[in-house]
Amino acid sequence: MKPTVHTPSRRQFLVSAGAASLSLFSSTNAATFKTVIKKAKIIGKPEETALRELKEAGFDGVEVSHLFDEETEAKKARELVESMGLKVHSVLRGWAEFNSDDPGQVAASYAVTEKALRTANWLGAETILLVPCRVGGPTVKMPDPWDFDIEFDEKTGHVSRVVKGDNTPFARYIGLQNKSTDGSKEQVTKLIPLAEKLNVIIGLENVWNNLWVRPDLYKNFVASFNHPFVKAYYDVGNHVKYLVPVHDWIHTLGGLIKKIHIKDYALAPDNHSGKFVHPRDGSIDWPKMRQALDDVGYNGWITLEDGGLPLPEFNDRLNKIIEGV
Repeated sequence: MKPTVHTPSRRQFLVSAGAASLSLFSSTNAATFKTVIKKAKIIGKPEETALRELKEAGFDGVEVSHLFDEETEAKKARELVESMGLKVHSVLRGWAEFNSDDPGQVAASYAVTEKALRTANWLGAETILLVPCRVGGPTVKMPDPWDFDIEFDEKTGHVSRVVKGDNTPFARYIGLQNKSTDGSKEQVTKLIPLAEKLNVIIGLENVWNNLWVRPDLYKNFVASFNHPFVKAYYDVGNHVKYLVPVHDWIHTLGGLIKKIHIKDYALAPDNHSGKFVHPRDGSIDWPKMRQALDDVGYNGWITLEDGGLPLPEFNDRLNKIIEGV
């Protein structure tokens, strides 16, 4: 049978040509990367409707903030997530108080972190996100974010100064910084055997906790554990106010980075204030950030920590970040 030949109309030809040129434009303007990035979003307890919406929007997985009390319920949640074609890649444990003066508070924080590790194991997650502690309040005078100029002992991680010149006004803050480093090291080190047993990495994150606010200090803290089950969970938006570009943080931390949180921060014109905004609406240079991830060989997850836009819009923004445009 003789095939039928369809000759395109002028309008069809122009539409096809336009689509082809747009495809060429997209492919020639997107960088080529060696690394592979997957997309996730933070959720609470996994529920079918929310999971289905994430999958339909184009996400690959989730980070769960709900901690389970028992294995059976957790494994049912895992089955639900995986039945949707998604993965729980991390568990958000959040704030701990490993620098507290109250031993009971330290013990309670430790117990919750153990629970997070077990939850991650049950859910098939690779990591937990742990913020070891924080300092602050009206009685603790600290430098403005743009004034930090830190010197520290590489062996102990102890800070000797936080600004150039007179550090007397910040003596209490320096003391608390060093106490927090010691307390966090002690408690996280105690957690390592359980992390090894459960095959779950402890990802240490900074969330405006006023600690380890420069890339080399943060690197020193994470690297001090010298253990494959303690890594950095780096949040790109949390560090913008310190006026060190995100790509510099990534290059400094390098292979210590296990996971990435995504949000954006818009600096004011004077760089002395700002606000959190949706990804790609703020001050982060996203193409440089993506190139930095490729430079350090980061293959893994970027997890959205944001709300307020439709999921397909967030997915589109994450896709652009992954493409380096």
